[in-house]
Amino acid sequence: MPSKYADFEGLRAQAVALRREGLSLRQIRDRLGVHNHDLLHRLVRGEPAPEWTKRPNARDDLRARARELRLQGMTYDRIQLELGCSKSSISLWVRDLPKVDHRTPEEQGRDAARKRWAHEGPMREAARQAAVTAARDAVGTLSDRELYIAGVALYWAEGSKSKPYQRREAVTFINSDPDVIQVYLAWLKLLEIAPERLAFRVMIHESADVAGAERFWADFVGIEPAELQKTTLKRHNPKTVRKNTGDAYRGCLVVRVSSGCDLYRRIEGAWCGIVGAASEADQRKRT
Repeated sequence: MPSKYADFEGLRAQAVALRREGLSLRQIRDRLGVHNHDLLHRLVRGEPAPEWTKRPNARDDLRARARELRLQGMTYDRIQLELGCSKSSISLWVRDLPKVDHRTPEEQGRDAARKRWAHEGPMREAARQAAVTAARDAVGTLSDRELYIAGVALYWAEGSKSKPYQRREAVTFINSDPDVIQVYLAWLKLLEIAPERLAFRVMIHESADVAGAERFWADFVGIEPAELQKTTLKRHNPKTVRKNTGDAYRGCLVVRVSSGCDLYRRIEGAWCGIVGAASEADQRKRT
């Protein structure tokens, strides 16, 4: 006697039609009398189950909530505490989402600035160097008059000045920049100030390399360290944070011209002349 399952295609056509009508597997089994589990699944293969047969899955809700929390920026630990599920499940559910940035907004801003500077820094430095070189080359050689005026302005900016309430017409210059000192010494030479009228003294923090600074400045001005006047040591305040530290810190050099009263008056007069000439030039531009 032929098997009732012999006409598979005909049976499948019936099963598909019933599935599309919205019947469950159990209902199709009872209608067609097919009690073979594997055969029943083969008959409806490719046909989705009706929505009413799908049981709600609590893990689907957990997954949706985990994804929502991840998008809010929560870590796996915080999501685990919130939902009570394993980290492995959380990782599986949210692995396609963007990684959470745990940095604070301030940290993100600093990191972005560092990246931008790493890219733009070399270009800016090249542009800076080009501008400096062009300006340096534009100066060319200095005439005696130009050096004289530059020296007067430099002294009036950095040198000691007499006050109406305390007349001290001494010529004393102090600076930490060797280039500034070099220009100042060239200016004194232009004024024919004899080397024996110059006295040098180092001023530096007591916590720095005092001996090294003395050697540096003595070599710079072309004398022996023993010819320097007694070094002035600045007391270190432990409450302050010094930025002028390291091997490049050599303190300041004080340059004093002996019997400098007449020279001081020349400097003051020349400075007044520069101010007056600049004011007259400005007035001519406005008229």
